[in-house]
Amino acid sequence: MENITEKIARLRREITYHAKRYYEDDAPEISDFEYDRMYAELLSLESEHPEFDAPDSPTHRVGGAALDKFEKVAHAVPLNSLSDVFSFEELYAFLSRVKNVVPDPTYSVEPKIDGLSVALRYENGVFVQGATRGDGLVGEDVTANLRTVLSIPLKLTEPLSLTVRGEVYMPRKSFAALNEKQEKAGKPLFANPRNAAAGSLRQLDPRVAAKRKLDIFVFNFQEGSLYADGHTPLTHDETLCRLAELGFRVLSHRALAKTGEEIVAHIEKLGALRDELPFDIDGVVIKIDALADRVTLGEGTNTPKWAVAYKFPPERKETKLLDITVAVGRTGVLTPTAVLSPVRLAGTTVSRATLHNEDFIREKDIRIGDVVTLQKAGDIIPEVVAAHPELRGGGERVFTMPDRCPSCGEPVTREADEAAVRCTNAACPAQLSRGLEHFASKDAMNIEGLGPQLIEALLAADLVHDAADLYRLSAEKIAALDRMGEKSADNLIAAIERSKSAGLERLVYALGIRNVGEVAATALAARYQTLSALFSATREELLAIPDFGEITADAVLDFFGHPQNRALAARLEEAGLLTQAVAAPTGDKLAGLTFVLTGTLDGMTRDEASAAIRAAGGKVSGSVSAKTSFVVAGEEAGSKLTKAQSLGVKVIGKEDLLRMLKE
Repeated sequence: MENITEKIARLRREITYHAKRYYEDDAPEISDFEYDRMYAELLSLESEHPEFDAPDSPTHRVGGAALDKFEKVAHAVPLNSLSDVFSFEELYAFLSRVKNVVPDPTYSVEPKIDGLSVALRYENGVFVQGATRGDGLVGEDVTANLRTVLSIPLKLTEPLSLTVRGEVYMPRKSFAALNEKQEKAGKPLFANPRNAAAGSLRQLDPRVAAKRKLDIFVFNFQEGSLYADGHTPLTHDETLCRLAELGFRVLSHRALAKTGEEIVAHIEKLGALRDELPFDIDGVVIKIDALADRVTLGEGTNTPKWAVAYKFPPERKETKLLDITVAVGRTGVLTPTAVLSPVRLAGTTVSRATLHNEDFIREKDIRIGDVVTLQKAGDIIPEVVAAHPELRGGGERVFTMPDRCPSCGEPVTREADEAAVRCTNAACPAQLSRGLEHFASKDAMNIEGLGPQLIEALLAADLVHDAADLYRLSAEKIAALDRMGEKSADNLIAAIERSKSAGLERLVYALGIRNVGEVAATALAARYQTLSALFSATREELLAIPDFGEITADAVLDFFGHPQNRALAARLEEAGLLTQAVAAPTGDKLAGLTFVLTGTLDGMTRDEASAAIRAAGGKVSGSVSAKTSFVVAGEEAGSKLTKAQSLGVKVIGKEDLLRMLKE
């Protein structure tokens, strides 16, 4: 008869096997009920006999408690990024540089997974720590969250001590399910799988990360031995085969190539496969296969000289424009939106896209019923690039902007120097709804759980008439709304209470003043320090603030000069909101320097980067000019990078910024 230790060991083996069959192989052999029963039995035995607990048990896939913060982890071997090439000409230039040093190289060509780099450390074959890439030298300890990634082995097939590097990503199927859940809950949708994966990996509660169903491909080993006798592979291809033997998931869509023509052919093959893959790729990695040749070529300051990433150009698709609808924003602007025949584009299914304004539609000659070309700006925001008049059949219709607001029916107006058409009714319901959404958004007051659907419910129940009313809500009234219970109501009240300490910077931004974004709101808070002081701002003072022009200054004066807005601000102060600035500089390392941020900074949000710059005495601007000192460019940098290059403004990366902050 089985003893306790044998039973626990057997259950662990069986659960690990069946989890792999279900989650990795997509070929389950038992029912969910049977799997859950085994899991519950193992959990019960481990609870009754804690002396037999083990870190590689499948029950440790999800930790029981949320973390307060992530600890820092210094990488023993730096996790460097790759240099990007955007054309075959640039790729051939890289191959030429390599051939000058290595006469007859072989290359590994493989998909570039659109995810986040992590390092996984094993001791005697047991997974003990996982960390984000961070700045390449120091990352964050996200071990608890990585344990929830079922394709990460908690125990290797051999008792080796080593560190490997991989790319965590969210499969398209998981992303679609997550956004469907977000939409039903009235929460904002994630822009793309990479953003969703990044947010999931940095959840303080690993139970949340577990529900996101992340995955990973491992592609390198950083240190340690891959063989018990101390031998290590001689090529990258051999490395991947060995990693697979140890239980890691590695890429199968890879090829070895000797010539530029072979490399280009595989790039084009992978490009054609993009839509069929169960995960997003944003390019192709080309790296020297022989590890000894990599040593010969060496490393650059932040990137290796033996590899590059060929980045795909923005993906474009054709589809049919079925209709044009008009929505009213928080500032009263009427924005036309294209309703499209659904099409898969850059990782998501797109059925709507921005058309900006009436002038844009007229200039592009876009008509209802047209076949149009789409792309995603920065691989995030769908936009119509062009119409195809040559494909018209005669039934297309010219769009005209309504002369009355589609929300409240009041007249709309268009100022002579603006492309925007605006609703003239200050009490327009759509403006109030969008204004509250903006007020509660992450970059403003960050009231978690207060999404569009709940705002609509609050308005319909006549519980909220402006932002100040949010701070007078009770859990009882919220719980009485449809789809809300006591727990959800308590969570919302707690989130509203937490938002009171956001500070003047976020409050000014949350008020939704025209032409005042995060950068301008921070500048106003730094100049006036308190909300009451801002009430008495003069035009001359505002124009003296760096990067403040006449339009922004007049917008601020107009907002605070309106009795209704002054009354709202006073009520917010009475409700207990912090109306003082909280981001005073603590150093002067960057004094006199102005920075502009663009793109995605790996391991660091723009808010964090902006805060670090301001804390060091620097300034952050939202636009590039000849006065800009540095543009900090991350992945998917857009028009700001192009403008910086045209003006000769120095462009740096996140690592350069961190170095400046440390010096």
